Amino acid sequence: MATDARSIVGTSRHSSANVPVSGSHTRPPTAEETDWPRIVALYDAVAQLAPSPVVELNRAVAVGMAFGPAAGLDLVDALVAEPSLQAYHLLPAVRGDLLRKLGRSEEARAEFERAASLTENVRERELLQKRAAECAAERIAG
Repeated sequence: MATDARSIVGTSRHSSANVPVSGSHTRPPTAEETDWPRIVALYDAVAQLAPSPVVELNRAVAVGMAFGPAAGLDLVDALVAEPSLQAYHLLPAVRGDLLRKLGRSEEARAEFERAASLTENVRERELLQKRAAECAAERIAG
């Protein structure tokens, strides 16, 4: 697998390392039809070529889709203390999504609110605030 990734991205350690991965999940029409185990394998290869906390976060998303939200959350939780991700809104957004899938609505709400506070993108902030509100409603209805 590393050979496949290396042949596509060369030896660059830049963002082009995600090229083979992005191609794998842009083809299927739905997330359910995506070959998530293959994407995990590609992220494994990318992590060997160009390791970074963001690659590990992306890999955690793929693991969560392939093997369940608990497996993904374990990987995300290992990244929470990573200094370079402290102000990265996608870390709590991913954590919130995984917690929500596990039925942990209150924790998910807090993560979505944190993610919303970290992004400067208005549309992303609105979406994250909406997800936080949905989690609050789930908790009330639950």
